[in-house]
Amino acid sequence: MKKAISLLLGLFLIIGLTACGSNQKTDKNAGSTPQKTTKLVVGASPVPHAEILNHIKPILKKKGIDLEVKEFQDYILPNKALSAGQIDANYFQHIPYLESQEKQNGYKFANVGAVHIEPIGIYSKKYKSVKDLPNGATIIMSNSVADQGRLLGLLQQAGLIKLKSGVGYNGTFKDIENNPKHLKLQANVDAGLLPKIYKNGEGDAVMINTNYALAAGLNPLKDAIALENGNSPFANIVVTQEKDKNNPAIKTLVDVLQSKDVQQWILDKWKGAIVPVKLSELKQNK
Repeated sequence: MKKAISLLLGLFLIIGLTACGSNQKTDKNAGSTPQKTTKLVVGASPVPHAEILNHIKPILKKKGIDLEVKEFQDYILPNKALSAGQIDANYFQHIPYLESQEKQNGYKFANVGAVHIEPIGIYSKKYKSVKDLPNGATIIMSNSVADQGRLLGLLQQAGLIKLKSGVGYNGTFKDIENNPKHLKLQANVDAGLLPKIYKNGEGDAVMINTNYALAAGLNPLKDAIALENGNSPFANIVVTQEKDKNNPAIKTLVDVLQSKDVQQWILDKWKGAIVPVKLSELKQNK
């Protein structure tokens, strides 16, 4: 009987030691604090902004950030949503537009980093070159006041008009010094409707933002008769409320968007129709 009890006690002791060893291993694993997941909601235009953000979701996931991309179809609502605290950041606009919206609406926003440039293009169903545009040709463009100087800059780059010296991208219609072909410039259409205007064959040429051109199935490199060059200062930026500009999750978002791998992915995917801001740091000759 005593022998049997001794055997049982020995067995319990072995089981107890095994269990303790197992708990220690588990405790060791549990001792490393699980990475806290941070939810980040970012508003964006569908193309290319939302596509780029969706591409980096897995990368951010590994860094403890659960990214939710909220798509907007226009240029007004993303800033309204950010101001109302409905999203943590937005990614769709360039600095001149941001500044105009802050001035107009009193927003307290912060530019936390540039990601890419979307060259605006001139498209025509009737002519294959800007040189072919006739005298008195009608060119339809966005009604966005913030884009006006940029659009005029492209027309000057294409040799169609000449602006007063020194106005740069702040030019207005009043700054047109020379219009040799007497072009009729119509700036009365919402930017999102320009691809439809082009496809309907309205006007002689239409100036379309690249994100809307891509969304409409156009290839800026092939379909545009003139395209803004890569030296444009109108980089698309990530914007937050001023109080959130030092948010670690926001900083990580921008770091990933500006990383060489992601910038190279942008370059490879859009073949130059979307130009990454870090283009000069990338190896172009593969």
